Amino acid sequence: MEFSILSESFDKMESTRKRLELTQFLVELFEKTPHDVISKIVYLIQGKLRPDFEGIELGVSEKLVLRAAKKSLGTNEKDIIETLNKVGDLGTTISKVLERKTQTGLFDFAFDSEAHDETVFDAKSNTVERIYEILWDISQLEGAGKNVQDKKINFISSLWNKCKPTEVKFVTKLLLGTLRLGVAENTVMDALAIAFTGDKENRKKLQYAYNVSSDLGKVAETVATKGIEGIEKFEITLFNPIRPMLADRVKSEAEAIEKMGNEFAAEYKLDGERVQLHIEGDKVVLFSRSLENIESYYPDIMEKIPKNIQADNIILEAEAVAINENTGDFLPFQELMHRRRKYKIEKAITKYPITVNFFDVLYCNGRNCMELSYKERREKLEKHVKEDEFAKYIPMKIVKNECEIEDFMENSINAGSEGLMLKMLDKPYQAGSRGSHWLKLKREYRNELGDSLDLVVIGGYFGKGRRTGNYGTLLLATYDEDEDNFPSICKVGTGFTDESLDQLYQILNPKVSIKKNPRIISEMEADVWFEPELVIEVVASEITLSPIHKAALNMVRKNTGLALRFPKFTGKIRVDKAVEDASTNEEVITLYKGQKKIAHDKNLM
Repeated sequence: MEFSILSESFDKMESTRKRLELTQFLVELFEKTPHDVISKIVYLIQGKLRPDFEGIELGVSEKLVLRAAKKSLGTNEKDIIETLNKVGDLGTTISKVLERKTQTGLFDFAFDSEAHDETVFDAKSNTVERIYEILWDISQLEGAGKNVQDKKINFISSLWNKCKPTEVKFVTKLLLGTLRLGVAENTVMDALAIAFTGDKENRKKLQYAYNVSSDLGKVAETVATKGIEGIEKFEITLFNPIRPMLADRVKSEAEAIEKMGNEFAAEYKLDGERVQLHIEGDKVVLFSRSLENIESYYPDIMEKIPKNIQADNIILEAEAVAINENTGDFLPFQELMHRRRKYKIEKAITKYPITVNFFDVLYCNGRNCMELSYKERREKLEKHVKEDEFAKYIPMKIVKNECEIEDFMENSINAGSEGLMLKMLDKPYQAGSRGSHWLKLKREYRNELGDSLDLVVIGGYFGKGRRTGNYGTLLLATYDEDEDNFPSICKVGTGFTDESLDQLYQILNPKVSIKKNPRIISEMEADVWFEPELVIEVVASEITLSPIHKAALNMVRKNTGLALRFPKFTGKIRVDKAVEDASTNEEVITLYKGQKKIAHDKNLM
C-alpha cells in the first residue's frame, strides 16, 4: 500500500476536530487498505507500532532528527532552526526545507550494510510496509552509544528516501511520537464497524474484542479478514491484558442499597495500585490498570506469587499495597509510587514492602471466567490462590442492610483503606465498562459533595515567584464518554508541594503540544497545551454552574457547563489510570445534583 494514501488521510484528519468527519476519513482509508496491512495502519494512526502493553518505543529525539536532517538534506542547522522557530513543529519544518530543495537524487545515499536490509531500502516506491519495517528496525536498536545513534540517523535518512514533502512531515511525526490526529480508540472502532460490516452498531462487538485483548490492531485484522463472525469468536489470550471493569460512585449506604438490592458483596477499597497478573507455571506478566507492563517495579511479585497459584494458567486482579513492615498497616498510595521514581528498585523493595491483595479471577485453566457471577469468581479465586503473608484476599463480607455496610466501612477505614467496593453477587465481569454492578463508597463521598475527582491535565500556566521554572497552575478536564473528548472543568493551583511541582514538570514537559489536541474542549487559553495523557486527583468545595468551562455542557442548563469551586490537588498523580478512566461528565452531574442546595433547583434539565 502506497504511503502517500496514508499521509493524505493524515493530512485530512489533522484539518478537523469533528468526530463524524474523522470517522468518515477513517472509513475511506480502511476501505482502501489491503487486509494484510490493516493492523499496521491502525497502529500508525495511533502513533505507535504495537499495542501499548508491549512497550515498544523508538527512542528518537528532536536532536537526533536534526542531525539526520543536516546530513540528509544537505543544509545547515541554522536554516533548519530558523524554519522550526517559525512553524513550531519539526515534522513540518523538515517538509518545508525539503520543498525548497531543487536538486534531484537528494536521498540516494550509500547506507551502512550492517544497519540495513537491502530488500527494504531498494523499494521502487514508498509503501506503508516499508515505512513500518524501518520504524520497527529503529525500535529494536538498543543502547545510547555513538554506533547506535549513527545507525538511527542512517535509518531516519532512509525513511525520508523517496518521500514527498507531506510524507516526510508525517514520517517525522511518527519518529518523534508527535502525530496528534485526535483519533481515539472509539472513533477507530466506529470506522472499522462501518468499513468492514456496514453497520456502526457492530461497534459494540468490536468493543468487546478490544476489551479482552487491548490490541486494536488485532481487532482490525480480525474484522477485516474474518468479518463480524470472527469478532464474535474472539477469545482471551493469556499475557494480553484485559481492560479492567470500573465502578460508579455512591455517596451513602442508602443509595447503595437502592441501586444494588438487599444483598451484595462489600470489599475493602485499598489505596494501592490495581494490577493484573497473567501466570502460567513460573512465568508471570504484570500489567497496571492502564495496561502498562510494570514487572520492573515489582520483582518481588514476579518471584513470590507463582508458588501461591494452584492452576495451570490464570489471570487475576489484585491491589498491590505498601505496608508498614512493623505493624502490617496499609500505607497511602503515594508511598507505593516511590517504586516508580527516585530509588533503585532493590532499595525500594526493602524500603516500601507490599502485600498483594487479590479480588478477582478473569481466566483459569484455559477458560474465560468473566461470564461467571461475582460469587462464582470469588469461590474460584479462593480455590486457586493460596494465601500467605505476601499474598492475601481482599477482605470481603456479604452485607444486607445499612448497619452492616457501616460496620464494615469502619473496619475498612480502621485498617487504613479508602472505603468499600460494593459488588452484585450474580453479575458477570464486564471488561472495559463502568456500571452499577460495581459501586465505590469512599469516606469523602459521605459528605455533601463527594469531592474526590480524577481529572485529565490538558493545559498549564507558567509559575511565578518560587514556582518560576515550573507550571504553577494546571487546566483540568473530565472525560466525555459519548463524544470521546476532554472538556475543561477547572484550573488548579493549590495543594502542590515543591517536590510535586518538580515531578509534574518532568512528567508533563514531554507532553507539550504546539497546537491544542482536537479532543480537548476548552474556551480558556493556556500558556501551554499538553497531550491528554495524565490523570491527577483533586478535591473541591463544591460543583457550580459555569459559563466558561465545558464539562457537562448543556446537560444541566442550556449554554452552561460545570466547574469545581476551590479545587485542590491531593498529591496523587494517577500514573496507574488511563485518561479514559478519569471522572466522567455523568459522574460530575450526579455529584452536582446530589448537593443539597441545588437538589430542588427547578432550572435543572
